Amino acid sequence: MLEEVLVTVRDNPGIDPSLSVWHWEIPAYLFLGGLTAGILLFASLIVLLGREKDFPFVSRRLPIWAFVALSLGMLALFLDLSHKFYVWRFYTTFQVSSPMSWGSWILLLVYPVIILLTACTLREGYPALGRLVDRFRAGHAGINFACRHRVLVAQWGLILAVFLGFYTGILLSAFSARPFWNTGFLAPLFLVSGMSAAAALVLLGTRSEHERHMFTRIDIVLIAIKLSLIALLLVNLATGSRVQIEASQMVFGGEFAIPFWVFLVIPGLMIPLILEYWELKGTRRAWMLVSPVLVLYGSYMLRQLTVDMGQASSYISYVNAFDPALLELLR
Repeated sequence: MLEEVLVTVRDNPGIDPSLSVWHWEIPAYLFLGGLTAGILLFASLIVLLGREKDFPFVSRRLPIWAFVALSLGMLALFLDLSHKFYVWRFYTTFQVSSPMSWGSWILLLVYPVIILLTACTLREGYPALGRLVDRFRAGHAGINFACRHRVLVAQWGLILAVFLGFYTGILLSAFSARPFWNTGFLAPLFLVSGMSAAAALVLLGTRSEHERHMFTRIDIVLIAIKLSLIALLLVNLATGSRVQIEASQMVFGGEFAIPFWVFLVIPGLMIPLILEYWELKGTRRAWMLVSPVLVLYGSYMLRQLTVDMGQASSYISYVNAFDPALLELLR
């Protein structure tokens, strides 16, 4: 009877023999969700601080990109679903212990906040689009409503941005069967990475020297924090249980060592940090625009490699290495 149960559980083409069932859609969703959180956080913070004139791009043109990024992220998540026509069932219940349930409701709350925060920027940030919306009575009333309650909207935006940024990391860290994911460092790492990606977007779009200088400084701090959190994550794994040590070895000499160091840390973290530091020192060149592009690339690669390494790490590999008899029993 025990053997029959084991065979039934393992006879699943989506799980056995391969556990890597998440493809490009999930890293894309995590990246775009983090970017949305960063944009919403900065845009809301500027409103609450009353610094709209000092940061024109962030206050007038940036919020609409949160809507674009979140919509593309939701599309990627929808494409990953096996039962697409049952997605509405997420909103028929709320499971306190389920990160996905929390995430579905957070996303539902984030959308109206982004729309309202964007609405009150259209007339100044995107005049043509603002005039188009103003032609409709409902659109005109909606923009006026958003502008009257801009501070309240920004307060909710700041709170939901933090929740959304943390959620993208908690979604993975809640999987206790994946040693590489099962750490408390993923949530703050993904939030800081999303903020860094949003800062890079500002550097690409702004024409204000003051705004560019300030967000270059902000991004340098955020990249340094990202490097520190990644180091702490690896130290936490390398000094943990045997299965966590095994998971950390994928980065230190394992199959993911080259992708991690050569494709993520060097081009996505170290080079942008050096370029942005040079820019603060007065070395302003056209190729300095490479830096924010590399930051966006690094933010995506962080999600891609985290998803891949998490799926590659498991307790089964630990059994295979240290208890062949138990692995044979499971088979």
